[in-house]
Amino acid sequence: MVSHDTLDYKSNKKIIVCIPAYNEAKHIEHIIHSAKAYCTEIIVCDDGSVDNTSGLAKALGATVIRHESNRGYGAAIKTLFDTAKVRNADIMVTLDSDGQHDVNDIPKIVAPILKEEADMVIGSRFLTADDRKKVPSYRSFGIKTITKVINAASYDHITDSQNGFRAYGKKALSKLDLYEDGMAVSTEILIKAKEKNLTIKEVPISVTYDIDDTSTHSPLSHGASVLHSVVQFISLRHPLLFYGLSGIVFLIMGISFMSVALDLFSHTRYVSTPSILISASFVILGMVLLATGVILYTMKALIRGKIKET
Repeated sequence: MVSHDTLDYKSNKKIIVCIPAYNEAKHIEHIIHSAKAYCTEIIVCDDGSVDNTSGLAKALGATVIRHESNRGYGAAIKTLFDTAKVRNADIMVTLDSDGQHDVNDIPKIVAPILKEEADMVIGSRFLTADDRKKVPSYRSFGIKTITKVINAASYDHITDSQNGFRAYGKKALSKLDLYEDGMAVSTEILIKAKEKNLTIKEVPISVTYDIDDTSTHSPLSHGASVLHSVVQFISLRHPLLFYGLSGIVFLIMGISFMSVALDLFSHTRYVSTPSILISASFVILGMVLLATGVILYTMKALIRGKIKET
Protein backbone atom coordinates (compact mmCIF):
# COMPACT_ATOMS: atom_id res chain seq x y z
CA MET A 1 0.00 0.00 0.00
CA VAL A 2 0.98 3.61 -0.62
CA SER A 3 0.74 6.14 2.19
CA HIS A 4 -1.46 9.25 2.04
CA ASP A 5 1.67 11.43 2.02
CA THR A 6 2.86 9.73 -1.15
CA LEU A 7 -0.37 10.74 -2.91
CA ASP A 8 -0.31 14.42 -1.86
CA TYR A 9 1.48 15.39 -5.08
CA LYS A 10 -1.83 15.05 -6.95
CA SER A 11 -3.10 18.24 -5.36
CA ASN A 12 -0.72 20.57 -7.19
CA LYS A 13 0.77 18.58 -10.09
CA LYS A 14 -0.92 17.43 -13.26
CA ILE A 15 0.25 13.85 -13.62
CA ILE A 16 -0.97 12.00 -16.69
CA VAL A 17 -0.55 8.24 -17.03
CA CYS A 18 -0.20 7.31 -20.70
CA ILE A 19 -0.72 3.75 -21.90
CA PRO A 20 0.04 2.50 -25.42
CA ALA A 21 -2.23 -0.48 -26.09
CA TYR A 22 -2.78 -3.04 -28.82
CA ASN A 23 -5.36 -5.79 -28.23
CA GLU A 24 -5.03 -5.57 -24.45
CA ALA A 25 -8.66 -6.09 -23.39
CA LYS A 26 -7.42 -8.77 -20.96
CA HIS A 27 -5.36 -6.35 -18.90
CA ILE A 28 -6.45 -2.77 -19.58
CA GLU A 29 -9.26 -2.65 -16.99
CA HIS A 30 -7.05 -3.68 -14.09
CA ILE A 31 -4.29 -1.25 -15.11
CA ILE A 32 -6.62 1.74 -15.46
CA HIS A 33 -8.47 0.95 -12.25
CA SER A 34 -5.21 0.69 -10.30
CA ALA A 35 -3.58 3.76 -11.89
CA LYS A 36 -6.43 6.13 -11.00
CA ALA A 37 -5.07 6.50 -7.47
CA TYR A 38 -1.81 7.97 -8.71
CA CYS A 39 -2.71 10.45 -11.45
CA THR A 40 -4.86 13.31 -12.62
CA GLU A 41 -5.80 11.71 -15.93
CA ILE A 42 -5.28 8.46 -17.85
CA ILE A 43 -4.81 8.48 -21.62
CA VAL A 44 -4.84 5.29 -23.66
CA CYS A 45 -3.56 5.21 -27.22
CA ASP A 46 -5.35 2.28 -28.85
CA ASP A 47 -3.01 1.39 -31.70
CA GLY A 48 -5.53 -0.25 -34.02
CA SER A 49 -6.83 -2.93 -31.66
CA VAL A 50 -9.41 -5.37 -33.00
CA ASP A 51 -10.70 -6.31 -29.55
CA ASN A 52 -12.59 -4.17 -27.03
CA THR A 53 -9.57 -2.32 -25.63
CA SER A 54 -11.02 1.12 -26.45
CA GLY A 55 -14.49 0.37 -25.11
CA LEU A 56 -13.23 -0.95 -21.80
CA ALA A 57 -10.83 1.98 -21.33
CA LYS A 58 -13.57 4.54 -22.05
CA ALA A 59 -15.97 2.80 -19.69
CA LEU A 60 -13.47 3.31 -16.87
CA GLY A 61 -13.11 7.02 -17.60
CA ALA A 62 -9.83 7.00 -19.53
CA THR A 63 -9.32 9.33 -22.46
CA VAL A 64 -8.87 7.14 -25.55
CA ILE A 65 -7.06 8.15 -28.72
CA ARG A 66 -7.42 5.52 -31.41
CA HIS A 67 -5.24 4.76 -34.40
CA GLU A 68 -7.40 3.23 -37.12
CA SER A 69 -4.61 0.79 -38.01
CA ASN A 70 -1.71 -0.73 -36.08
CA ARG A 71 1.11 1.78 -36.58
CA GLY A 72 3.59 0.49 -33.99
CA TYR A 73 4.68 1.10 -30.40
CA GLY A 74 6.69 4.19 -31.31
CA ALA A 75 3.73 5.77 -33.12
CA ALA A 76 1.58 5.22 -30.01
CA ILE A 77 4.23 6.77 -27.78
CA LYS A 78 4.47 9.79 -30.12
CA THR A 79 0.70 10.27 -29.97
CA LEU A 80 0.81 10.11 -26.18
CA PHE A 81 3.70 12.59 -26.01
CA ASP A 82 1.86 15.05 -28.24
CA THR A 83 -1.34 14.68 -26.23
CA ALA A 84 0.42 15.13 -22.88
CA LYS A 85 1.99 18.34 -24.20
CA VAL A 86 -1.39 19.66 -25.35
CA ARG A 87 -2.85 18.73 -21.95
CA ASN A 88 0.00 20.74 -20.33
CA ALA A 89 1.06 17.83 -18.15
CA ASP A 90 3.52 18.47 -15.34
CA ILE A 91 4.56 14.83 -15.45
CA MET A 92 3.81 12.14 -18.00
CA VAL A 93 4.11 8.50 -16.95
CA THR A 94 4.23 5.73 -19.55
CA LEU A 95 3.73 2.06 -18.77
CA ASP A 96 2.98 -1.06 -20.77
CA SER A 97 -0.56 -2.34 -21.19
CA ASP A 98 0.22 -6.06 -20.90
CA GLY A 99 0.16 -6.19 -17.11
CA GLN A 100 3.91 -6.67 -16.62
CA HIS A 101 4.44 -3.41 -14.76
CA ASP A 102 3.26 -2.91 -11.18
CA VAL A 103 1.10 0.22 -11.25
CA ASN A 104 1.83 0.73 -7.55
CA ASP A 105 5.40 1.67 -8.56
CA ILE A 106 4.15 4.93 -10.12
CA PRO A 107 4.99 7.02 -7.00
CA LYS A 108 8.59 5.71 -7.14
CA ILE A 109 8.86 6.62 -10.83
CA VAL A 110 7.46 10.10 -10.24
CA ALA A 111 9.32 10.98 -7.02
CA PRO A 112 12.71 12.07 -8.51
CA ILE A 113 10.94 14.55 -10.81
CA LEU A 114 8.85 15.94 -7.96
CA LYS A 115 12.04 16.37 -5.93
CA GLU A 116 13.69 18.07 -8.97
CA GLU A 117 16.40 15.40 -9.00
CA ALA A 118 15.84 14.46 -12.66
CA ASP A 119 14.08 15.53 -15.84
CA MET A 120 13.27 11.95 -16.72
CA VAL A 121 13.05 8.67 -14.78
CA ILE A 122 13.36 5.08 -16.00
CA GLY A 123 12.22 2.02 -14.12
CA SER A 124 14.93 -0.63 -14.00
CA ARG A 125 14.70 -4.39 -13.56
CA PHE A 126 18.38 -4.67 -12.68
CA LEU A 127 19.03 -2.40 -9.70
CA THR A 128 18.27 -4.94 -6.98
CA ALA A 129 19.16 -8.61 -6.68
CA ASP A 130 15.54 -9.64 -6.15
CA ASP A 131 14.36 -7.84 -9.29
CA ARG A 132 17.22 -9.26 -11.37
CA LYS A 133 16.20 -12.79 -10.43
CA LYS A 134 12.72 -12.24 -11.85
CA VAL A 135 14.02 -11.55 -15.37
CA PRO A 136 14.40 -14.68 -17.54
CA SER A 137 18.04 -15.28 -18.47
CA TYR A 138 17.51 -14.90 -22.22
CA ARG A 139 15.73 -11.58 -21.69
CA SER A 140 18.38 -10.39 -19.26
CA PHE A 141 21.17 -11.17 -21.74
CA GLY A 142 19.38 -9.42 -24.60
CA ILE A 143 18.43 -6.33 -22.61
CA LYS A 144 21.92 -5.92 -21.14
CA THR A 145 23.54 -6.34 -24.56
CA ILE A 146 21.27 -3.76 -26.16
CA THR A 147 21.76 -1.41 -23.22
CA LYS A 148 25.55 -1.54 -23.54
CA VAL A 149 25.30 -0.58 -27.21
CA ILE A 150 22.89 2.26 -26.44
CA ASN A 151 25.02 3.53 -23.55
CA ALA A 152 27.82 4.10 -26.05
CA ALA A 153 25.56 6.58 -27.85
CA SER A 154 23.77 8.13 -24.87
CA TYR A 155 24.08 7.80 -21.09
CA ASP A 156 26.74 5.49 -19.67
CA HIS A 157 24.91 4.68 -16.42
CA ILE A 158 21.63 3.23 -17.72
CA THR A 159 20.98 -0.41 -16.77
CA ASP A 160 17.60 -0.98 -18.46
CA SER A 161 17.33 1.00 -21.68
CA GLN A 162 14.30 -0.91 -23.00
CA ASN A 163 11.95 -0.48 -20.06
CA GLY A 164 8.73 1.29 -21.05
CA PHE A 165 7.89 2.28 -17.47
CA ARG A 166 9.09 5.89 -17.44
CA ALA A 167 8.26 9.38 -16.24
CA TYR A 168 8.91 12.67 -18.03
CA GLY A 169 8.86 16.13 -16.48
CA LYS A 170 7.85 19.32 -18.28
CA LYS A 171 11.37 20.04 -19.49
CA ALA A 172 11.73 16.58 -21.02
CA LEU A 173 8.30 16.77 -22.66
CA SER A 174 9.11 20.14 -24.22
CA LYS A 175 12.48 19.06 -25.61
CA LEU A 176 11.72 15.57 -26.96
CA ASP A 177 10.29 15.41 -30.48
CA LEU A 178 10.01 11.83 -31.74
CA TYR A 179 9.70 10.22 -35.15
CA GLU A 180 10.51 6.50 -34.65
CA ASP A 181 7.36 4.36 -35.13
CA GLY A 182 8.70 1.01 -33.90
CA MET A 183 10.19 -0.43 -30.72
CA ALA A 184 13.36 1.61 -31.23
CA VAL A 185 11.55 4.70 -29.92
CA SER A 186 12.92 3.85 -26.45
CA THR A 187 16.42 4.22 -27.87
CA GLU A 188 15.54 7.40 -29.75
CA ILE A 189 14.33 8.98 -26.53
CA LEU A 190 17.58 8.22 -24.69
CA ILE A 191 19.80 9.50 -27.48
CA LYS A 192 17.80 12.70 -27.90
CA ALA A 193 17.61 13.21 -24.14
CA LYS A 194 21.41 13.08 -24.02
CA GLU A 195 21.66 15.61 -26.84
CA LYS A 196 19.29 17.93 -25.00
CA ASN A 197 21.27 17.58 -21.74
CA LEU A 198 18.34 16.14 -19.82
CA THR A 199 19.12 14.53 -16.49
CA ILE A 200 18.02 10.91 -16.12
CA LYS A 201 17.66 8.74 -13.04
CA GLU A 202 16.74 5.07 -12.68
CA VAL A 203 14.64 3.60 -9.88
CA PRO A 204 14.06 -0.09 -9.11
CA ILE A 205 10.74 -1.55 -10.24
CA SER A 206 9.21 -5.00 -10.28
CA VAL A 207 8.13 -6.78 -13.46
CA THR A 208 5.89 -9.83 -13.77
CA TYR A 209 6.57 -12.32 -16.56
CA ASP A 210 4.03 -15.02 -15.74
CA ILE A 211 1.45 -13.36 -18.01
CA ASP A 212 0.14 -14.68 -21.32
CA ASP A 213 0.95 -12.76 -24.53
CA THR A 214 3.26 -10.23 -22.90
CA SER A 215 4.89 -9.15 -26.16
CA THR A 216 4.14 -9.19 -29.88
CA HIS A 217 7.82 -8.69 -30.77
CA SER A 218 10.48 -11.39 -30.76
CA PRO A 219 13.75 -10.59 -28.96
CA LEU A 220 15.65 -10.88 -32.27
CA SER A 221 13.43 -8.45 -34.18
CA HIS A 222 13.44 -6.06 -31.23
CA GLY A 223 17.23 -6.20 -30.97
CA ALA A 224 17.69 -5.68 -34.72
CA SER A 225 15.33 -2.69 -34.66
CA VAL A 226 17.19 -1.10 -31.74
CA LEU A 227 20.63 -1.63 -33.30
CA HIS A 228 19.40 -0.12 -36.57
CA SER A 229 18.13 2.90 -34.65
CA VAL A 230 21.44 3.38 -32.83
CA VAL A 231 23.44 3.21 -36.07
CA GLN A 232 21.02 5.62 -37.75
CA PHE A 233 21.20 8.19 -34.98
CA ILE A 234 24.97 8.08 -34.61
CA SER A 235 25.60 8.26 -38.35
CA LEU A 236 23.34 11.27 -38.85
CA ARG A 237 24.18 13.19 -35.70
CA HIS A 238 27.92 12.48 -35.57
CA PRO A 239 28.92 11.84 -39.21
CA LEU A 240 32.59 12.62 -38.71
CA LEU A 241 32.81 10.20 -35.79
CA PHE A 242 30.80 7.43 -37.46
CA TYR A 243 31.98 7.64 -41.07
CA GLY A 244 35.32 9.29 -40.39
CA LEU A 245 36.45 6.77 -37.80
CA SER A 246 35.29 3.87 -39.98
CA GLY A 247 37.08 5.39 -42.96
CA ILE A 248 40.33 5.72 -41.04
CA VAL A 249 40.11 2.08 -39.91
CA PHE A 250 39.66 0.89 -43.50
CA LEU A 251 42.51 3.11 -44.71
CA ILE A 252 44.82 1.65 -42.07
CA MET A 253 43.79 -1.86 -43.11
CA GLY A 254 44.40 -1.00 -46.76
CA ILE A 255 47.83 0.41 -46.03
CA SER A 256 48.67 -2.66 -43.96
CA PHE A 257 47.80 -5.02 -46.81
CA MET A 258 49.83 -2.87 -49.23
CA SER A 259 52.81 -2.96 -46.86
CA VAL A 260 52.61 -6.75 -46.75
CA ALA A 261 52.46 -6.89 -50.56
CA LEU A 262 55.43 -4.53 -50.95
CA ASP A 263 57.47 -6.38 -48.33
CA LEU A 264 56.76 -9.67 -50.09
CA PHE A 265 57.76 -8.18 -53.45
CA SER A 266 61.00 -6.69 -52.09
CA HIS A 267 62.09 -10.09 -50.74
CA THR A 268 60.81 -12.48 -53.39
CA ARG A 269 59.88 -10.35 -56.42
CA TYR A 270 56.47 -11.99 -56.18
CA VAL A 271 53.48 -9.74 -56.93
CA SER A 272 50.64 -10.69 -54.59
CA THR A 273 47.57 -9.76 -56.62
CA PRO A 274 45.07 -10.70 -53.86
CA SER A 275 46.84 -8.46 -51.32
CA ILE A 276 46.93 -5.57 -53.78
CA LEU A 277 43.23 -5.96 -54.63
CA ILE A 278 42.27 -6.16 -50.96
CA SER A 279 44.44 -3.15 -50.20
CA ALA A 280 42.91 -1.12 -53.02
CA SER A 281 39.38 -2.07 -51.93
CA PHE A 282 39.99 -1.02 -48.33
CA VAL A 283 41.65 2.25 -49.39
CA ILE A 284 38.78 3.15 -51.75
CA LEU A 285 36.17 2.25 -49.14
CA GLY A 286 38.03 4.28 -46.51
CA MET A 287 38.20 7.33 -48.77
CA VAL A 288 34.50 7.04 -49.62
CA LEU A 289 33.57 6.83 -45.92
CA LEU A 290 35.77 9.82 -45.07
CA ALA A 291 34.25 11.84 -47.91
CA THR A 292 30.75 10.86 -46.79
CA GLY A 293 31.48 11.98 -43.24
CA VAL A 294 32.84 15.35 -44.41
CA ILE A 295 29.90 15.92 -46.78
CA LEU A 296 27.27 15.07 -44.15
CA TYR A 297 29.05 17.17 -41.52
CA THR A 298 29.18 20.14 -43.92
CA MET A 299 25.50 19.75 -44.83
CA LYS A 300 24.59 19.53 -41.15
CA ALA A 301 26.59 22.69 -40.38
CA LEU A 302 24.99 24.58 -43.28
CA ILE A 303 21.48 23.52 -42.22
CA ARG A 304 22.14 24.58 -38.64
CA GLY A 305 23.48 27.92 -39.89
CA LYS A 306 20.36 28.57 -41.96
CA ILE A 307 18.12 27.63 -39.05
CA LYS A 308 19.97 30.08 -36.78
CA GLU A 309 19.75 32.83 -39.41
CA THR A 310 16.01 32.44 -39.68
